[in-house]
This record gives sequence, C-alpha cells and structure tokens, in this order.
Amino acid sequence: MTGTFSQIYIQCVFAVKGRQNLLQKSWSDEVFKYIAGIIKAKNQKPIIVNGVADHVHLFIGLNPSVSVSELVRDVKNNSTNFINEQKFVIDKFAWQEGYGAFSYAHSQIDQVYQYILNQEEHHHKKTFKEEYIAFLKKFDIKYGEKYLFD
Repeated sequence: MTGTFSQIYIQCVFAVKGRQNLLQKSWSDEVFKYIAGIIKAKNQKPIIVNGVADHVHLFIGLNPSVSVSELVRDVKNNSTNFINEQKFVIDKFAWQEGYGAFSYAHSQIDQVYQYILNQEEHHHKKTFKEEYIAFLKKFDIKYGEKYLFD
C-alpha cells in the first residue's frame, strides 16, 4: 500500500488548574477559536472546541502524524500564553496537568458534537468531576481518584 489513510476521532478534555472557574463567557469564545487555530496549524481537524468556566472539550479529527499528547501539550502551552498575554485573568492562567482522551466512531460525530456544543446545559445537572468520572467509567479506564485532580 503506497498511501496512509486514517479516520480517527478523539475528544480531549482538560481543566483549568485547580478547577477554578476562570474561563469567562466574555472572552472564552475567543480562546476556543484560538485553540481551534492551534489544532489547524498542526494539520489536524478541529470539529468543535467548547467548554465552561472550569474546563474545555476538544473534538478532533486526528491525523496520526501528531500524537494526542503532543497536540494537547501544544494546545495547552499556546492557549495559556495567549490567555496570559491578553490579560484575560488577573493572576497567571494555567491548565491542570493531564487530560482525558476518548475515541469515537464516525457514526458518533454528530452526537459528540452536540454534547460539546451544549456544555452549559450539561453542567446545570452535573459537575465537571462527575462528568469526567462518568467518561472514565464509560470508556472502562482504570483510575485512582486521588490522581484525577489538582
């Protein structure tokens, strides 16, 4: 076979350091667009980037030329710098270490897109911690609760 062909859909989730409610509506859309630009610059496909005050979800069509960990590292580093340069927060902004990455089939794209689009609605019913633990259980990922959050 002479070419490389892939179809990989990944949802990445990560929190503001200390799960602080720092992502404000007045500027978070600008940050989400900036993150989508970082993803595009890495030759990846940002399907949707959205979140609420304490965390963000990225849904990506992943080209395997870049690892998930590399991509998330670059997104976190560059978006942190952007937030701090724009002085969106009084103190220094930072993301929490670590992230969750969950894979989906092509047939699930719309469902995941809608879920991420409606983050505010979801978090009227469930906290980020409850949501994140539910993802870990749904995807049968073993975890120690003391290692989940800062």
